[in-house]
Amino acid sequence: MTGGATGSELWRRLVEEGARESALWSDLLLPESERSEQLAFSPLAALELALGIETIYEGYLAHYGRSRLFSTGDRKLALLLGDRLYAQGLVHVSESGSVAVVADLASLLELCARLQAEHKPGDGALWAAAVARLGQGGLDAAGSALLDSGDEEPLLRMAREAAGYETVERALVVHAERFQNTH
Repeated sequence: MTGGATGSELWRRLVEEGARESALWSDLLLPESERSEQLAFSPLAALELALGIETIYEGYLAHYGRSRLFSTGDRKLALLLGDRLYAQGLVHVSESGSVAVVADLASLLELCARLQAEHKPGDGALWAAAVARLGQGGLDAAGSALLDSGDEEPLLRMAREAAGYETVERALVVHAERFQNTH
């Protein structure tokens, strides 16, 4: 989607970049027929951030959910792959030149890691709010409130105001599908 690319081109680029860097990446790829090319949260953000967002999200899925592209049955390899995807995604996002965008994604990942460590729900709302408002900040207070109270509504309201109700709901459905039967 970067530079007007289609969703398929985004996935192709993500796979090709990784395969050039690591044979392990290639070894972990699911067969094409088993991959999902469903975009999750990138439709909530600027088009030029799509590759970075989906790469970071794929790393998150490798750590905590069901990857769309990779077989992550080996937990140690899944963690390494997830870290690699986080790093690659941040490289793509940093090409925007916005330190604020990178900072917002770092806050998102930190808050989501805390939610996962505490086995609390709400990561979809965090992802939606953070991505819809990338570069605007303001996630820390709402994210901390989620951790304390479990109330997702302030985050969902932020996301819907920035990206629209339908777009946020589609992203949340895709997200929920990647976490079915994972815990």
